[in-house]
Amino acid sequence: MRRSNLQEHDLMSRSRRAVRWLQPGLVVKRWVLTSGLGLLIALVGAAVWADLQPIYWTISSIQWLLRNITKVLPREITGPLVLLLGGGLIWLGQSRSFGTIQQALAPEKGTVLVDALVAQRRLNRGPNIVAIGGGTGLSTLLSGLKRYSSNITAIVTVADDGGSSGVLRRELGVQPPGDIRNCLAALSNEEPLLTRLFQYRFKAGSGLEGHSFGNLFLSALTAITGSLEAAITASSRVLAVQGQVVPATNADVRLWAELENGERIEGESQIGHASSPIVRLGCIPERPPALAKALEAIAHADLILLGPGSLYTSLLPNLLVPELVSAISRSKAPRLYICNLMTQPGETDGLDVNGHLRAIEAQLASLGVQQRLFTAVLAQEEIGDSTLVEYYRQRGAEPVLCNSQELRNRGYEVMLAPLQGARPTATLRHDPRSVALAVMRFYKKQRREPVSSKLL
Repeated sequence: MRRSNLQEHDLMSRSRRAVRWLQPGLVVKRWVLTSGLGLLIALVGAAVWADLQPIYWTISSIQWLLRNITKVLPREITGPLVLLLGGGLIWLGQSRSFGTIQQALAPEKGTVLVDALVAQRRLNRGPNIVAIGGGTGLSTLLSGLKRYSSNITAIVTVADDGGSSGVLRRELGVQPPGDIRNCLAALSNEEPLLTRLFQYRFKAGSGLEGHSFGNLFLSALTAITGSLEAAITASSRVLAVQGQVVPATNADVRLWAELENGERIEGESQIGHASSPIVRLGCIPERPPALAKALEAIAHADLILLGPGSLYTSLLPNLLVPELVSAISRSKAPRLYICNLMTQPGETDGLDVNGHLRAIEAQLASLGVQQRLFTAVLAQEEIGDSTLVEYYRQRGAEPVLCNSQELRNRGYEVMLAPLQGARPTATLRHDPRSVALAVMRFYKKQRREPVSSKLL
């Protein structure tokens, strides 16, 4: 009985999948019909060219064949048998053809071709999303967003000077590839093994220890192609990246920060361990140029995101590129700032969501920009006390609190969501699916609102 039910369920699933081939937008039916019509016209053309003789021969041959077949078996039996034979040949040819196509487009075991085509169609129609940031926060966001759109542009800071990226930057003179590598891996649709290879970090070896394969790969491609931008394009093809990853600038940017105690420190790796609150951030060169791809993506964006990520070392460095700031201010797309879950010791000690936003405003004001670039904020719902929160507190981190009413009084649109996900985890970090879901809810809400209400 159970086996019968399973077979019935499988038959129904196959039937539903067959019907899905007929749904509009897959661009399959029209080309199958076009191919059939083209074959028919080609045969007629060949027959006309041959003075219609092939048609006469074909009709005569069919008549002869039918006469002889019906002498052996009556037409009540011959007709259905020939019909079944023809249908079987059509089914065999089409199934093998689609099977071959599926191996190329949907090689994962258990993935049905029509499902893959429907999903790809949905992704291709997704909004043009520009995500600005760096570090693990941006790659986490991207890995969630790629479930909703393939039109994603990640604009990534290139100010990193620590770890493997810092070593390659100093020794080879290349732009730091670490954050870009993480974003490429997050948007990759290639086999998981290739992505793991790209993220693999050597644990031993003189000169290799601490380096990731992807960093070395990008650095080598930069030397071969002549620019990091071209290296990213080549890597994107290898990893089948869904969207594009663009450096914020092609300049060799070095950060500096002024602290509340009057001290000035240089280098991204040092700013993350500041001994006093940061009051101002800057870079050398002072006004780095933006890449054309980044400006074009912002101009065509349906949604612009900033964060999550380290405030002073991943987010604000992108706003030190004047052309990016100008492009964002000109955009009519909704703009959303995604705040961190926890404060970062030495960088955002004691800052709540309001404090993060004031730091962004102050940074823009120091560049002469008075307009708010991001008028909406996505923050974590209140996190209750737990052993995990206490673990973070012992290491100097606190939950980033959000006073929604205060922010709304200041003119911000506030959205709260469980960004760390519903399942218990060993760390307090953004969950890719939860963040992406909250972002898409914000985007859909903005689309539903009439333009007049947004201008009030």
